[in-house]
Amino acid sequence: MALSAPTQVWSHRDGTMGGSAAHGVYHGDWRYVRGVELLVDGAPVEHITTADEADWVVFHAVARDLDARAPAARVMVERMREVAPGAVVERVTIVNGRDVPVDAAVELVCDVELAPMWTVRAGDPRPVELRIRIEDGVAIATDGTRVLRCTSRGGELRVEGSRVIASRHSVVLPDDWAGFALELELADPTLAVTGTPCPAPCAGVRPTGRAALDRWAERAVTDLEDLLLDAGHGAFPAAGAPWHVTMVARDALIASRLLLPLGTDLAEGTLRTLAARQGVRTDPATGEEPGRILHELRQDSIELPWMGVELPPVYFGSIDATPLWIVLLHDAWRAGLPLQTVRELRPSLHAALWWLDKRTGDGFLSYPEESGTGLANKAWKDSPDAMRFADGGIATGSLAVAQVQGLAVRAAVGAADLLDALGDGGERWRGWAERLRERFRAAFWVEHGRERFPALALEASGAQVDALTSDIGQLIGTTLLSAEEEREVARLLLDPRLSSGFGLRTMATDAGGYWPMSQHCGAIWPHDTAVAIEGLLRAGLGAEAAALAEQLERAADAFQGRMPQLYAGYGLDDTAAPIPVPGACSPQAWSAAAVVPVHQALTARAASAVGPIAVERHLHALTPLAPSAPEPARDAEPARAQRVAAGGAVRREHAYLRLVEPDRSPPEL
Repeated sequence: MALSAPTQVWSHRDGTMGGSAAHGVYHGDWRYVRGVELLVDGAPVEHITTADEADWVVFHAVARDLDARAPAARVMVERMREVAPGAVVERVTIVNGRDVPVDAAVELVCDVELAPMWTVRAGDPRPVELRIRIEDGVAIATDGTRVLRCTSRGGELRVEGSRVIASRHSVVLPDDWAGFALELELADPTLAVTGTPCPAPCAGVRPTGRAALDRWAERAVTDLEDLLLDAGHGAFPAAGAPWHVTMVARDALIASRLLLPLGTDLAEGTLRTLAARQGVRTDPATGEEPGRILHELRQDSIELPWMGVELPPVYFGSIDATPLWIVLLHDAWRAGLPLQTVRELRPSLHAALWWLDKRTGDGFLSYPEESGTGLANKAWKDSPDAMRFADGGIATGSLAVAQVQGLAVRAAVGAADLLDALGDGGERWRGWAERLRERFRAAFWVEHGRERFPALALEASGAQVDALTSDIGQLIGTTLLSAEEEREVARLLLDPRLSSGFGLRTMATDAGGYWPMSQHCGAIWPHDTAVAIEGLLRAGLGAEAAALAEQLERAADAFQGRMPQLYAGYGLDDTAAPIPVPGACSPQAWSAAAVVPVHQALTARAASAVGPIAVERHLHALTPLAPSAPEPARDAEPARAQRVAAGGAVRREHAYLRLVEPDRSPPEL
């Protein structure tokens, strides 16, 4: 995989494309090229190794036929694939280590097929009609809107049906080389987002000496940079590749919040991008409501037939994006976002609070049963079978999800501090939060024998959706629970039914609907465990946070530092390494960002051996909160000034990272 959002290339590890429906060259929500095949004298080469760099991949191979089948390979083939936003370059170089000249005919065969990404994902590509021509040495393919331009540096182009072929015939002298390149330019005027070479969002994760953790941190920096997009209001992270290289609000908001100890730039870009598209009217077709934060931004409508879903290009159908936006605004301010920026976002804050109050009323923040083709479940576990009872039955209709109530309370408490700082008075929202805590305590707690925990959700009738799930971990640190309740939940998180050794399972192994490969009923999502770790740190439960952090560190080591969107819920008793789930995005923004709370938990534990001052230094702003008490309001300008004074900026330029301020060090975690 090579990625520089919104452009990406997927292939086998040896660089070949084929044998997988997902392979190809993508730009935005469309696949432009189904495959690019390398042939030397009409035959494939023999792969040796692959090296991943920042925005390029190098594939090394040998050409046995050019070696005269000698025992020791003497003719090397290097294929370099480089990706930048809207551009892909494939370079091929033949290196002759023989003592005689080599006659080599090399071709790069580009199989052009323009198809919507969602059809590729569904395994049913639906290519549109294309016109392909060569004009002034450039092969141009277009459907009338999108355009693919192919050029060859050092080679010749020809068109055969839907294939564009770049070729070069060379006589390569001994100890010499010859090469050429196929260059692809991809353009789409309907794109809602563009790539951005903004400062690195997560520079400054300090090495720990723990090989797995440091490798994960290094990989996360690159992956997050490659996922950055801009829709005109600053950088934000795309959710994940290949299927979600776009704005998915929930993913962007959570990833940006996890990254806050490293800076606020990404949070600001995410907040401004979503505020600019906040709901202003009521539209049942898109889910838009006044004050509501959108869920997902696409070029076109998409279909997800396996979920029975068809989504419009701008879709508001999530219940948690709006409180998540408020939480990020508050936490970013606490981390150093200037109060002036908060003032500029003040209208959006008031609109989001109005929506939160209206939708919650005197009950819970719930999503209604809606007709149409939107998502049935509108919390983070959004698959149709995610909401299950302990016996395996599936809950449907209007649901109030426990994790969403935690977000609502955390949003209200944070908003109270923001409103106080803005001079608007926030005491009303502290009372609002306390009343929701009381209602939650009366309605949500499940008792199974001697075990007690919050239900996954409530049905409209008030019936508890009583499966034990990882969602309970996301309640810690929100102020929804009391200190004793948080300790009860923390103990359950480390129970082997949830705690796999590689992170938290989304559902306990003894629940009726559990299956380790099920997205939301058994699989492990790294961000889910990371949010629980963050909450445990906020609640002062450092030992439990470190225990879960070690599990994610173990999983990251098995994935060579690139944490996928999710992986199977098999535990250490079942397998020595986590088992991938087919089709999961990788890289994924919030999975990469999960390294930050893991780093905090593990370095804080190490620092605890030398006293509380060291622990405070490592945790930065994540001061433990009294579970029922709001955080103190303060003007964060001095803290921001200190971070800026300590910080450096790293800019990405094509495939290279250039240090802009070499005399300054980035902020350390």
